Amino acid sequence: MRRRQALVVRGGWEGHQPVQATELFLPHLKNHGYEVRVEESPQVYADASFMADVDLVVQCVTMSTIEEGEVRGLRAAVEAGTGLAGWHGGIADSYRNSSDYLHLIGGQFACHPGVHPAERTGEQSDNYVPYTVNMLPAAADHPITRGIDDFELVTEQYWVLCDDYIDVLATTTQKVRDWDPWKRPVVSPAIWTRQWGQGRVFVATPGHHMPVLEDRNVRTIIERGLLWASR
Repeated sequence: MRRRQALVVRGGWEGHQPVQATELFLPHLKNHGYEVRVEESPQVYADASFMADVDLVVQCVTMSTIEEGEVRGLRAAVEAGTGLAGWHGGIADSYRNSSDYLHLIGGQFACHPGVHPAERTGEQSDNYVPYTVNMLPAAADHPITRGIDDFELVTEQYWVLCDDYIDVLATTTQKVRDWDPWKRPVVSPAIWTRQWGQGRVFVATPGHHMPVLEDRNVRTIIERGLLWASR
């Protein structure tokens, strides 16, 4: 019997700890019967013969770039049934040079409004704010989010540009603060799925660094999301 194949692609901006972050989830995949291959660039996406046998792609590449043949290969694999899953900037802020990649994911990081300008020190913590991940009714019976209630985080809160071909399980609301230019609260998807051809896409925007990924709710959602997205 063929073992399921998982491909982990990681890299990009080091602030998101792509190596440590993906290593956190490798035991979970292996315990569920996956053989795991790890790559440090998206070049593997252009290998059609290899990608045809991949059941799940776990991507953790913030920003960076992707070649036309690579994104074409990723899209073809997902359309044929390969699952694609990730968290935070590793999937929702990848490959800003590719509109075809954005079209595949359905949502793109726009910003993460931070603390008051007078409180900023130049550290990553300038962008950490308290916020709530709000579960939608669809989350109650979904295998990714079943049994998880609204929860609080203090980390980057992603403002996301998205289309309406995503199935949103949870949202987060940007508050209106005295120093911000927007004049009403802004709701962004925080957890979503997407059907693309025969494949499934899973995205969770929480997951900036290890302390967030080790949050019980965040880790559970991602672990379930990886399995749900897989062929």
